[in-house]
Amino acid sequence: MDLSLMPTSLVGSYAQPNWLIDKDRLGQRLPPRVLLHELWRVEPERLEEAQNDATIIALIDQHYAGVDIVTDGEMRRESYSNRFANVLDGIDIDHPGEAIDRTGKPVPVPKVVGPISRREAVEAPFVDFLKAHTDRPIKITLPGPFTMAQQAQNDYYPDGASLALVYAEVVNEELKDLFAAGIDIVQLDEPYVQARPDAAREYAVEAIDRALEGATGPTVLHVCFGYGKHVDNKPDGYAFLTELDACKANEISVECAQPRLKMEILQGLPSKKIHVGVIDLRDQSIETPEIVAGRIEAALEYVPAERMVIAPDCGMKYLPRDIAFKKLSNMVKGRNLALAAHKS
Repeated sequence: MDLSLMPTSLVGSYAQPNWLIDKDRLGQRLPPRVLLHELWRVEPERLEEAQNDATIIALIDQHYAGVDIVTDGEMRRESYSNRFANVLDGIDIDHPGEAIDRTGKPVPVPKVVGPISRREAVEAPFVDFLKAHTDRPIKITLPGPFTMAQQAQNDYYPDGASLALVYAEVVNEELKDLFAAGIDIVQLDEPYVQARPDAAREYAVEAIDRALEGATGPTVLHVCFGYGKHVDNKPDGYAFLTELDACKANEISVECAQPRLKMEILQGLPSKKIHVGVIDLRDQSIETPEIVAGRIEAALEYVPAERMVIAPDCGMKYLPRDIAFKKLSNMVKGRNLALAAHKS
């Protein structure tokens, strides 16, 4: 398939089936930072099989919607970060710590009590399973080191920068395992560079670059204002974005639709391919293809089609599955409209 002009992709997560996870309880709070096994509706001995089935469903939905670059839908995760962050050595998972989330509220988080290390690969073992069920390029997401450092209680390392660089080491190990297993694209999720821009200016790019060192395929960095379900009033500009043009990531994924982002800010990423968010995930009404095409055309005023990927604003995990599928389908149709107009 031709992915040279405006390919479509999920940001990461897709809507998990109701039979897999308790979505009502999941949606009552921000994404969990600690493990919450009680969210799963399937007993532990059958959970991996159920997650396999849900992953196939996510791939089928993406295939039917016409998405060009697919993901596993993050079907094995309670949140984008907690699955990876809580299987590392050096974390006391039995006695969580506490940190302030991006809304200003204290929440349970991983407590760092010793040297952080990765005992085994977390996502890489499932690459063969994904490749057995799709012939399309596959992207896998990992939590970024800066965000993990912000989402932890640090009782061991001297400061946040030191912790972020150690997290970068274990993310880098996973990234290399993913590429060695045959994954096509790896994405780091770094929403906290926007939430904590002062700290980000001190050490985020250094940590991100360490995490991406030695990548043998394309890499993406996702930045956002938080899941639309939980965050309503979003600014129309980023506090930390143009600084990322200096990082090693090949592509930057940006939330544009819900915040009605001032598209001229995209000019601040001249060396990157940009994933333009065109699906508002707070509004459960279905964007028409024409609305999607209009959002793409607004971005095309500042970014050439050759440097653009079309995506939702963020992960789709909090949406009902039928709404997620319709939004995704119309995203592809809207891209097709915009692409036809661009080529004419």
